Amino acid sequence: MMAFNLADYETVESRLEKFWKEYPDGRLSTKIEQATDTRYIISAQLFKTEADAQPWATGLASESVSDRGVNSTSALENAETSAIGRALANAGYAAKGKRASREEMTKVASYSPPGTRARAVEDVLRQSFAENKKEPTVWSVSDAVEAIPLPPKQQECKHGPMILKEGTAKTGRPFFGYVCSAPKDQQCDARWHKLTAAGSWYWDGGE
Repeated sequence: MMAFNLADYETVESRLEKFWKEYPDGRLSTKIEQATDTRYIISAQLFKTEADAQPWATGLASESVSDRGVNSTSALENAETSAIGRALANAGYAAKGKRASREEMTKVASYSPPGTRARAVEDVLRQSFAENKKEPTVWSVSDAVEAIPLPPKQQECKHGPMILKEGTAKTGRPFFGYVCSAPKDQQCDARWHKLTAAGSWYWDGGE
């Protein structure tokens, strides 16, 4: 468990309020850089004035679509909020050592099991949050895509798209795979993925 006080981190709304107060003629834009069935990557740009051609600061964020919880319905919205928060932090609207927004820290309050895809994403985010430099670290979209493991392509069988199953077994070992959507007595074999040393899942079924 990572020890920190959420109250020490500002909300994105609070940072935005400061930005609009300082730059009432400023501009904020967001863009969907990647959208799949399993995740979104959003970029955000801040401009000091509406006439500025180049952004003053930028931010990137990724959210994975889950089968339960807030990201089952609002992964896109959460990614946009986080991207805006990152752009504001890069512009200087963050306390020293508190680059992450309260929304981001809420999502990474505890570690996922070692070796899981979720843990790999959390490690990338924490490393970024921990940076305390005079100049922000600039990530391109391709940098972010490479840093955050991409979930394997959804599997299909003769009954159509298969259902994703992931989590941690009672033994403590993580699992990730797809099961057939047909009734139990008609189901095709499940396709359980293997975990690489780098923390990414893959299915070695001939693809």
